[in-house]
Amino acid sequence: MTTLTFQTLSLSEQGPVATITLVAPHSSMTMIKEFNRLMDYLEDESTARIVVLKGVDERFNLGLDFKEFHPNKGVDIHGFHKWEKMCVRLERLRALTISVLNGSTVGGGVQLALCTDLRIAHPNTTFQLPEVKMGFLPGMGIYRVAKNIGLGRAKQWVLQSSTLTAQQALNWGLINDVSEDLDSALQEHIDASSPVNPVAIQLARRLLNESFHDSFEDAIGHFLAAQQRAISHDQFLKTVDTQASS
Repeated sequence: MTTLTFQTLSLSEQGPVATITLVAPHSSMTMIKEFNRLMDYLEDESTARIVVLKGVDERFNLGLDFKEFHPNKGVDIHGFHKWEKMCVRLERLRALTISVLNGSTVGGGVQLALCTDLRIAHPNTTFQLPEVKMGFLPGMGIYRVAKNIGLGRAKQWVLQSSTLTAQQALNWGLINDVSEDLDSALQEHIDASSPVNPVAIQLARRLLNESFHDSFEDAIGHFLAAQQRAISHDQFLKTVDTQASS
């Protein structure tokens, strides 16, 4: 079992599952730096095929840490750019990613959850993007929210900064499951997704995301290139050998 502990995050890895716990309640530059160190480990050293992201103390993530901002010193876009690059790394991991949500999920917490492949929530979970009413924008959460729940609902939610219950989020397609027993629900989704092939997961995810903007002609070209990579990989060759001999 591997354990990595930082100021704002921790990671524990057991077998094929690595679990990232958001220890600090808010997103900060420290969290971004530490999250990138975890991404380095997951990309370069880890053998985990499933990455679970969760919070503590009945909250997932409460969004920006405004203590890091000093209006008298001016505010620039540098930190936001770092955040978005971090989110993309999570979104593109060569592993199946699952958010386990419990309690308040606000701002950047919603963004992090949307960067994972699957989202499971306790019935007490709430979701809010309050940024517009606070005078700024909810990052590329705008882009991901619209793709997940549709433009009409996304406009209503983002512009009104309303709070969604877990059931509303499920009905809107923002999350995949609601359960009182998060551990059991997580295991069910892990079992349903196994065996996880990291190469096929990464390629399928990319093609699914691109399907929202690519023409069919572009999409089929991307698919054929991705399929060539998939069928050249050891996992597919093992499947062929197993199926042919059965």
